[in-house]
Amino acid sequence: MIFRRSCVISFIACVCLAALSCASTGKTQTVQQSDSLNSTIQNDSRITLVFAGDIMAHQINYTAGNFAEIWRDIKPIVKNSDLAFANLEAPVNDKMEWSTYPQFNMHSEYVHAAIEAGFNVFSLANNHTNDWYLDGIRATRQFFNSTKDVWACGIKEKNGSPLTYRLIQKNDWKILFAAVTEILNRPDFASYIDYYPQKKHGKLVEELKALAKNNPHDLFVLSVHTDEEEYKTTVTESHKKFFKTLASECGIDIIWANHPHVSKKFEKIDLEDGRQTFIMYANGNTISGQRTKPSFNKQPDERDLTGDGLLFKIVCSKSRKFDSIDSYFITTLIKSNGQYVIRLVDDDLIHSLDRAGVDHWKKYLVERRKLFDSLKEKSKWQ
Repeated sequence: MIFRRSCVISFIACVCLAALSCASTGKTQTVQQSDSLNSTIQNDSRITLVFAGDIMAHQINYTAGNFAEIWRDIKPIVKNSDLAFANLEAPVNDKMEWSTYPQFNMHSEYVHAAIEAGFNVFSLANNHTNDWYLDGIRATRQFFNSTKDVWACGIKEKNGSPLTYRLIQKNDWKILFAAVTEILNRPDFASYIDYYPQKKHGKLVEELKALAKNNPHDLFVLSVHTDEEEYKTTVTESHKKFFKTLASECGIDIIWANHPHVSKKFEKIDLEDGRQTFIMYANGNTISGQRTKPSFNKQPDERDLTGDGLLFKIVCSKSRKFDSIDSYFITTLIKSNGQYVIRLVDDDLIHSLDRAGVDHWKKYLVERRKLFDSLKEKSKWQ
């Protein structure tokens, strides 16, 4: 609201100045003032981005139906953004049966529910991308190519094609987006995927530098599906070093990593050239069926961590800095009918569970939120 008022005041002031200039010096001065106004508006431009984690479809997720219900609680946050990013952890092939772990396949209506909730940018490069070989890769690519106003990255049209990318035009912004994976569960058709194992990090750095140079942009976002141990919250030193190299040498503004199915810390770093980079080391699961038996009456184990995730809302300016970064703690709540849905873990949810007498979930989520508070304290982003 403050920004909008300031824009109105600036506009009125500029109009008044332009009128005075016309009276004294004619049209040339008016044009210069108009150019100045346009420059001011462009420099003050903002874009809002939302980043989720992994979208998975275990059997418990896709047999429940009513997929819109999954997203109901976080839809207002996602919809109130210009671009919303999620990692799709499965091929999308309607000609095949649904399938769950270890070889996933989801149907288009599951993805459409996420799109209807507001997600419009997807990373497709992860360890499950080639679960169903070339048929799965091609079907996934065809689905996203035929879906309007949605962008996806990470798989190639042809064997051995260069690194794929999207230059997303949104309002007066150009967002450069690429998605890579360091890990595949199987080697089949790896040449159709933006696959860069750690031994090819040097090649990736050079390709990203060329991509940034050849595609003028306002913001560069990179998705990295990391090769690391699942269900562990520790950030590896090798990834810390690599991501900071990507930020400083390749001009990446936002590094969005995933794979372990649990949430990790995040940090905002200031670079020598005056830019900032925000690094999400893992946002955990946004929706999955991995937490099948929450530990209500015993010490939580690593499977409990898979039921929680992070959601970020980032407001960016064209100065290549961040106006604001808001983090949200989300959880997979199991409804009385057995459906798995996403819920914001906030005071409203805790109070509603208390009023409904659902003490086991209330106590459980109070403890889960303490972990989120601890994660924020360990992260460098204020």
